[in-house]
Amino acid sequence: MGFFTNIKAQSVYYLTATLLAVTALNLVFTGKGEEFSFGNFLLQTNPYLWALLGAAFAVGISVVGAAWGIYICGATILGGAVRVPRIKTKNLISIIFCEVVAIYGIIIAIIFSSKIGSGHGGNGFQSRSFYFTGFALFWSGLCVGFSDLACGICVGISGSSAALADAADASLFVKVLVVEIFGSIIGLFGLIIGLIMSGKASEFDLKA
Repeated sequence: MGFFTNIKAQSVYYLTATLLAVTALNLVFTGKGEEFSFGNFLLQTNPYLWALLGAAFAVGISVVGAAWGIYICGATILGGAVRVPRIKTKNLISIIFCEVVAIYGIIIAIIFSSKIGSGHGGNGFQSRSFYFTGFALFWSGLCVGFSDLACGICVGISGSSAALADAADASLFVKVLVVEIFGSIIGLFGLIIGLIMSGKASEFDLKA
């Protein structure tokens, strides 16, 4: 089964590489090679789009991280509570820690929304400050999203371990919970870095 899965993955990679190569050669041989430029793509794309994508990625990836963590530790808590019912109440704190990860993404998206405003695009967006704002919000959103994704997985695994340790020995719960708390701080670090990255980004103001 694994052999056929590897074959399918390699086929997708080869088809993608072939498609990109054919597209690039077609542009070169037809005298349109300058269109095959990533920098040109960045300059022709409305910075308002990058800002919106940053906010969307911040929330979306953070929610994926929270859901992943809840899935990992929630399944362990439910399974362990069948044999040791006493663990089902206090181990719910692990679920709360996972849910906080999604809140980090929502917080940064709300902050981004105050900078995005209600622009309408057009030539007014073709300025250096607007490009900086769009790219700053985009990469800040990715930073927060992937930090929260790692945080959710970390909290989920440590919360699962805390539930198993509590089921075996109740005195171990607090000790493992300390590790889980430090794991949950990873998402807070990502939130702080995202705020620093987007702090100097100005608002989209077409009147400026």
